[in-house]
Amino acid sequence: MLTISAGAAWPQAAPPPQPSAPSTLGVQPSASQAAPDRAAPQPSEPAPAAPAQQENPGLFNQMERLFEKSLSVLPTLKSPSETIDDLNARAKDAGETMSRLARPASMVTGRMGCPVAPNGAPDCKTAADKLCQAKGFKEGKSLNSDAAEKCAARVYMPGYKREPGDCRTENYVTRALCQ
Repeated sequence: MLTISAGAAWPQAAPPPQPSAPSTLGVQPSASQAAPDRAAPQPSEPAPAAPAQQENPGLFNQMERLFEKSLSVLPTLKSPSETIDDLNARAKDAGETMSRLARPASMVTGRMGCPVAPNGAPDCKTAADKLCQAKGFKEGKSLNSDAAEKCAARVYMPGYKREPGDCRTENYVTRALCQ
């Protein structure tokens, strides 16, 4: 069996006296275990700080660092109500953008003559714009057009021989898509 000898008990306020030669279990202290020259710290003195724990560069420590860094990179999660509010705001913005881009177009019918362009071809874009402006729109695109031959009255007289230049072809826009 092991017997332990205990010294006299000292009050907590006063530090225990430094033994000159400890005789616990008959073991003599070595040079590294010798009592320090300075006195034990008083209760009024702050205790010396514990040495900083060195980091262990092991696998688990590295994995912990990786997870900590990945969490700082990821965005914070929103609550469901914040997410729904954000989606509603985006949908409203998208709807307003679409309404500005795609103004409602209307199809109108009528009959507007296409003027002759400087190159001699009919300019039906101008006729479609005029047809749409007559209906209260800004501009239009021709959807349907019609052509008719217009001749001088003498061509219809009996016995008259038709000559080049007596008749001309006129083009009309009959349906346009207006904006």
